[in-house]
Amino acid sequence: MNEPAPHLLIVDDDERIRGLLQKFLVRHGFLVSVARDAAHARRVLAGLEFDLIVMDVMMPGEDGVEMTRSLRGTLSTPILLLTARGETSDKIAGLEAGADDYLVKPFEPKELLLRINAILRRMPEPEPENTAPKVLNMGPIRFDIERSELMQGNEMIRLTATEVQLMRIFIDSLREPVSRARLVEELGRDKGQAQERAVDVQITRLRRKLEIDPKQPRFLQTVRGEGYMLVPD
Repeated sequence: MNEPAPHLLIVDDDERIRGLLQKFLVRHGFLVSVARDAAHARRVLAGLEFDLIVMDVMMPGEDGVEMTRSLRGTLSTPILLLTARGETSDKIAGLEAGADDYLVKPFEPKELLLRINAILRRMPEPEPENTAPKVLNMGPIRFDIERSELMQGNEMIRLTATEVQLMRIFIDSLREPVSRARLVEELGRDKGQAQERAVDVQITRLRRKLEIDPKQPRFLQTVRGEGYMLVPD
């Protein structure tokens, strides 16, 4: 039996862009729903689950960055932001809010397709039931490797798709430094200092979930001149 097509939500206040993106992505095998603004998107999200959200930053009312930050309190669905602002500071703001990636307008539809597929590939595969869990302990935090779940006591700490992929990369090289260049490559990003800076932002966000004191990390350490290293208990 074929797997169901990924379901995407497009959030953009420009009706023409919504329509063009919907038609393009449907032609490439996706199920696509649309919303005209953040309020409309919230109503759609209340009744449906999605594999990825593609959201414009500049919208009337609640903008894309604000909505991303708000959704991250309850939702781990990957978010790709579309922004007319190409400044590094604007991109960093989106990543800090919880976005998994960003794309600067104007863009080629093919590039959007590549970014969407790259994010979806980073999503954890469902694990078979009754599999004995393998767990990493980091103080009061534990990471279930099989289920890609981060827990503190009985409370789940939500991870984005990018944060799950970072954990997998570090687990593959446990207690060994991983360079920023390798992280950029394995996350499916373009090479360059701006992308390495974006990785730094993702690491900062992940540390807030792993560390008691993120400013003095014990588990996700910085190795000067070499990159980052995961050192569990």
